[in-house]
Amino acid sequence: MAIEPEAPQAVVNDFMAMIVEMNPVLDRMTYVFCSIDPAQLTSDIVLSSLALFHEEEGLSLILPSAKARLLKLPSGGAPMSRITLTVFSALEGVGLTAAVATALAEHGIACNMVAAYHHDHVFVPADQAQEAMVILGALQAAAAEENAR
Repeated sequence: MAIEPEAPQAVVNDFMAMIVEMNPVLDRMTYVFCSIDPAQLTSDIVLSSLALFHEEEGLSLILPSAKARLLKLPSGGAPMSRITLTVFSALEGVGLTAAVATALAEHGIACNMVAAYHHDHVFVPADQAQEAMVILGALQAAAAEENAR
């Protein structure tokens, strides 16, 4: 019996709807940000990377912490946790990442936002991930309450 593909998720670009529907999900894995010279790039690094970005100074990578250690790649800081905002936000949607970053900054939590095709991803210090989830849940609840008025 063939498995039917899921219907595509509707793209959301209204600011309030993006916040109300963001439904953050915490990934159990920790990640590190690394930078390497393009000449060091191997297929193992590419296949292990969650993200790869070409910058003037070299290739920036986001890798699972354990894999970066195994590959002996230098990381640029403490382990990070990834929180995925599961709303399918429009690439041209305005305000979601700013609202999330502001809410976390107001509580002293650093974040690195990565916008991918389907979802936005929030990288926060691993030791503050649970607190970040509470803050994002409160942001979503406040938006839902305001939207219901």
